[in-house]
Amino acid sequence: MVFKNREEAGKLLAKALKDYKGYDVVVLAIPRGGVVVGYYVAEELGCPLDVIIPRKLGAPLQPELAIGAVAEDGTTVLNEDLIESMGIPQQYIERKIKEEVAEIKRRVSLYRSGRDAIPVKDKIVILVDDGLATGATMRAAISYIKKLGPKAIVVAVPVAPPEVVRSLRREVDKVVCLSTPEPFFAIGQFYEEFEQVEDEEVIRLLSVRRGPA
Repeated sequence: MVFKNREEAGKLLAKALKDYKGYDVVVLAIPRGGVVVGYYVAEELGCPLDVIIPRKLGAPLQPELAIGAVAEDGTTVLNEDLIESMGIPQQYIERKIKEEVAEIKRRVSLYRSGRDAIPVKDKIVILVDDGLATGATMRAAISYIKKLGPKAIVVAVPVAPPEVVRSLRREVDKVVCLSTPEPFFAIGQFYEEFEQVEDEEVIRLLSVRRGPA
């Protein structure tokens, strides 16, 4: 399955999630592309939209290779096997965590415009992104949200590798994924249009669906 753009992907994903309409749901989207997808899910379900901002921890000299990911409060998920096989020192990992948490805090301030996060305790949380490759950032998001006492956690994405979907099903209450193609090289190969989403667009979409301040 190839999606025309994130809007189409979001609307199709929203249809797959329609059974959650009418429940106490919060959609948390991973910026930036995930916010576009999450907007259409939240619109269909009639629920608020907020961001959750995990960040990938890139390997030395290979920033696109995820050795793990970190969430807003410093919750970290690491690929220990990869770290060991590459001989990555602990000092490097600690430095990367510190750098990425600082970037998360900067983005939180920017996107939420000074408002607090929407409470998720005892609510159904739907975690949305425009696709998953390794699933590292989503795992960090899941670990963080579990600490906040949600009623249930649902991961919802348009596309992801089958092995990532299988592994995430062991960590959350439900995974909704529209397409699990093989081989899987990059999320962008499953979109006709996959342009970068600007910060201004993220802020605009959040302001529409977030609800009153």
